Amino acid sequence: MPFVDWIGAWPGAVLLNRSGTAYLFVNAAHIASVGLLIGGILPLDLRLAGWLRGVPLAVIGPFLSRSAAIGLALAIVTGLWLFTVKPREYLENEAFLWKMALLALVLVNIAVQHRNHHYRLALDGGEVHLTVRLVACCSAILWLAVLVAGRWIGFL
Repeated sequence: MPFVDWIGAWPGAVLLNRSGTAYLFVNAAHIASVGLLIGGILPLDLRLAGWLRGVPLAVIGPFLSRSAAIGLALAIVTGLWLFTVKPREYLENEAFLWKMALLALVLVNIAVQHRNHHYRLALDGGEVHLTVRLVACCSAILWLAVLVAGRWIGFL
């Protein structure tokens, strides 16, 4: 796979392979990004699913959605960078493949939620429609599954 070899020879990959300090900082940034993502999306999903009703959705919804989006963007960038260190090994790792499949599902879930007119109404303080609740439940489960699969990678 020439493309995989090219990814592993990319200057960013070489930097991480040669510098434990650089790898440490990119890995820490990835963990912090995932924390920001999960810390934003789980409370939002729980609120949308019907829990935490004492907190007005119109107040926390937009903030949590944006913070989760920033966490997602940073996690993708840092995750791709970490992938370049051992691309062939990761592509042969069953847990990594599960993580990528689950990540694809969760990205589709995000698109479904954000295209739902009822979602925008809920964030504006309106009633939370059943479809919004169901997609939020799927989101929480999928994100936790992505997190578990990500941790599983190091054990295979």
